[in-house]
Amino acid sequence: MPILTVFPRFLSGPLAAFACSGLLVFSAPASAQTTSAQIAAHSVPDTLAQRVMACTLCHGQEGRATNAGYFPRIAGKPAGYLYNQLRNFREGRRQNPGMSQLLDPLSDAYLRDIAQYFASLDLPYPPPQTANAPAAELARGEALIRQGDAQRQIPACVQCHGDALTGRNPAIPGLIGLPRDYLIGQLGAWQTGQRHAGAPDCMARIAQALSAQDVGALATWLSAQAVPTQAHAVAASPQALPMDCGSGLP
Repeated sequence: MPILTVFPRFLSGPLAAFACSGLLVFSAPASAQTTSAQIAAHSVPDTLAQRVMACTLCHGQEGRATNAGYFPRIAGKPAGYLYNQLRNFREGRRQNPGMSQLLDPLSDAYLRDIAQYFASLDLPYPPPQTANAPAAELARGEALIRQGDAQRQIPACVQCHGDALTGRNPAIPGLIGLPRDYLIGQLGAWQTGQRHAGAPDCMARIAQALSAQDVGALATWLSAQAVPTQAHAVAASPQALPMDCGSGLP
């Protein structure tokens, strides 16, 4: 009987197949001299950190990602936001076949455990991705971030995502420290309906009011900002949000 690395419960079924693309499964012929120490050396610890290694294949070591590419950072995001997005992927409100396959067999309780795990991580951010962007584009992006556009009923991003744009508990994410391509892709997904939240879907309404130039300017400005030392989401505001939003906040 071969000695086989055993994937923990989180990596069972389709998850194990996905994770095998990035993890080695070791096997060795059994012998009469096989010891418990040898078996232990080929075992995987049954911890949540081990189980979520399937997530880190795309989202980077410990979910910290990088400031380039498409996959976002998930380390340190509000737990409520992460939980909502895991459910959105599982239930088809966000379109990503790989994520849907990973999450389909998992319960709500398990999704909460995953969300709490990544939310608890306090890890440094990389330097800003974007440099030497055109001044006019940066100014346009910052104006939308700080002031919005009342004529088009676009609220300022800081009204929901916090003055430092690090997010608000329990479920509104930070916007800085994310790759430019990812930001453009997500705003585009809100515009086309490939991503949506529970009704009323405030982010869809906001995104659909943005022009292509607005989207580019927002993503450029956000990806050019350094993340503050205190990068955690701030407390929920006692003031009402500028728009009605459903339970599946962005």
